[in-house]
Amino acid sequence: MKLVSISFLFKLLILQYLSIQCLSEEFDFFYFVQQWPGAYCDTKQSCCYPKTGKPAADFGIHGLWPNYNDGSWPSNCDPDSTFDKSQISDLMKNMEKNWPSLSCPSSNGFRFWSHEWEKHGTCAESELDQREYFETALKLKEKVKLLQILKNAGIEPNDEFYSIENVSEAIKEATGFAPGIECNRDSARNSQIYQVYMCVDTSGSSFIECPLLPKSRCGDQVRNEDDSQDEHDEDFQEDNDFHYDQDDGDFQYDQVNDLK
Repeated sequence: MKLVSISFLFKLLILQYLSIQCLSEEFDFFYFVQQWPGAYCDTKQSCCYPKTGKPAADFGIHGLWPNYNDGSWPSNCDPDSTFDKSQISDLMKNMEKNWPSLSCPSSNGFRFWSHEWEKHGTCAESELDQREYFETALKLKEKVKLLQILKNAGIEPNDEFYSIENVSEAIKEATGFAPGIECNRDSARNSQIYQVYMCVDTSGSSFIECPLLPKSRCGDQVRNEDDSQDEHDEDFQEDNDFHYDQDDGDFQYDQVNDLK
């Protein structure tokens, strides 16, 4: 009987060890992704303000995504680790401001954050627990204030055209690292900035050169429309777009990460 008990305990320990190993699956780097709200609205064909009200005309966090150097990525690594809003209760105001949800119907952001944690955050549990995951993303946004970086480079929200190369170079000069820029098209078929990807080490503390960037082809020239906002969603999406002059063929983007 004693031998049976020892054997059972030994097997249980092995199972626990294997479970921990699975949850602590190694990854190579993070994509830290910020999105422009106007382009999100164009992509989704519609958008809704959060219940907290109209967000500022600024880039918002989309996510912090573990990735592999070969272009693949882990997802939904721990079904037992569900989103717990009590873990980030003191971060809530910061989350609402910098990580807003624009999906319809209007929400308080919990569903969006839950999705990001359960699909992506759980694959980084070997490095960051749930609170650390969200706090890390907020700190990274503080380090890379994209709208201010572009304005400092003279790339203002207006009707002028700017070189896509200059946009990329402005971000690289400010951060020290080349960004990945994803574009989509607005209703007038202009190519516009949708998301900006920066790569981060596995600890989430430092930006790094991207082992792999999303493949994207935007127009050679970019036009930034006036960022004033009306009370209507349609005006919000139209007046908050970074537009590119599409004179070099059809837009193409190999979505390495899709919308994630």
